Amino acid sequence: MVFRKLMAAFGAGVEVDTVLQNSHVRPGEVLRGQVNFRGGGSDYKVEGIFIDFTAVVEVESGDNEYKSTYSFLRQQITGSFQLAAGAPQSAPFEIQVPWETPISAVAGHPLRGMQLGVSTELALAGALDKGDLDALFVNPLPAQDHVLGALSNLGFGFKKADLERGTLQGSRMPFFQEIEYYAGPEYRRHFNELELTFIAGPQAMDIILEADKRGSFGSSQDTYSRFTVHYNDHPGQVEQSLRGALQAMAQKRGWF
Repeated sequence: MVFRKLMAAFGAGVEVDTVLQNSHVRPGEVLRGQVNFRGGGSDYKVEGIFIDFTAVVEVESGDNEYKSTYSFLRQQITGSFQLAAGAPQSAPFEIQVPWETPISAVAGHPLRGMQLGVSTELALAGALDKGDLDALFVNPLPAQDHVLGALSNLGFGFKKADLERGTLQGSRMPFFQEIEYYAGPEYRRHFNELELTFIAGPQAMDIILEADKRGSFGSSQDTYSRFTVHYNDHPGQVEQSLRGALQAMAQKRGWF
């Protein structure tokens, strides 16, 4: 157990350590953990302990682009209580992972370009002190796995993943995930890259595809498709829907 010291009002240190029962979860599942903390040199009133789900997001502002940390879920896990000097205490918590939480791991391995975390904050003596930040690895839902597997079957090669600031139709998140691929061999002459976005809910999810074809002289043609996959759909049905969307996008631009 590793405690990190928070400097509360008047310089009294309060030590905090958050332990996640399982840092690998799926959207819709419950994240369980426990906040362990120990009082400093004085008695203090803790006004509350909060858990924040955070993500690193790409932000475009004019011609500039920078990264910023966004909180997409904030939950209070305790009310106020007295923390005696030097006294150890703990607070267990259970928090449902939002359905729209972006994927940050595939097959148990971190997804390159994604940074999700769980931070702990104490409202202590009128000030908010940030505690430790633990990495959060969100694995795909089975239906999302079907889509990723279908793209792999079609020869698409993973390029990168990131989060972009903005709210898409049907979403409640302040950002959206783009998983970028190099086009598979069947589609390579029609477009160069494909961007995949999931908008997941309890029963089904929307899939947004953006295909990018670079023309001569630096011009580009982008086209989009959006369709719904239900979680009880057969993997073969998912792949068929994906193929249909890809071909429809190509035909729309006259690429076939």
